[in-house]
Amino acid sequence: MYFRINNLAPMEFIEEKIENYALAFSQAESEVLKKLNRDTHAKVMMPRMLSGHMQGNVLAMFSKMIQPKQILEIGTYTGYSGICLAQGLIENGTLHTIDINDELEKMVRGFIEEAGLTDRINYYLGNAITIIPTIKETFDLVFIDADKKNYAEYYDLVFDKVRSGGYIIADNVLWSGKVLDDEAKMDVDTKAIHDYNKKIHNDSRVEHMLLPVRDGLMIARKK
Repeated sequence: MYFRINNLAPMEFIEEKIENYALAFSQAESEVLKKLNRDTHAKVMMPRMLSGHMQGNVLAMFSKMIQPKQILEIGTYTGYSGICLAQGLIENGTLHTIDINDELEKMVRGFIEEAGLTDRINYYLGNAITIIPTIKETFDLVFIDADKKNYAEYYDLVFDKVRSGGYIIADNVLWSGKVLDDEAKMDVDTKAIHDYNKKIHNDSRVEHMLLPVRDGLMIARKK
């Protein structure tokens, strides 16, 4: 089943009028992000995977508060979230973003260039599980938004690479409300997300909160 509030569609946990009001009084999308948003919905399958205006603002604000030197993003998609996260990088900072879908490479690289971030974003194509160990950096911020069944493995792979006081943020942790299903009836992805949430909740090495923005962000701060 999908969790709905007042018959809202999956992933829409806030009334449209309230969300529109919030967006009206929030930082506007840049022209690059507007174009990326529009092109993703017009040209790419499953555009609901895009972070979008609301969540993009949240990620940009978190990044600006953290002021990271090194960011790791697992799951580039069309580049929206990476461009948002890169807004908080300090001077000489770098965002490393990994995706397995080479069909989007031209689009992603084009928007990275259009955003003026070519020198600040390292874009990797391939399996994140094999690529992550090759990146010899200590991260201030990690954003996980890739295949759900591997969330726990990504977390374990990056944990020792995150500095004390650094953050690991995972997207889609409400999974359109399906995390409320009976565990015995959960599909594979829902069970993986639910298990990830339990893993973070039981990890004494982090402080954490589940933020119900869009499809849910699990925010973990390494002690």
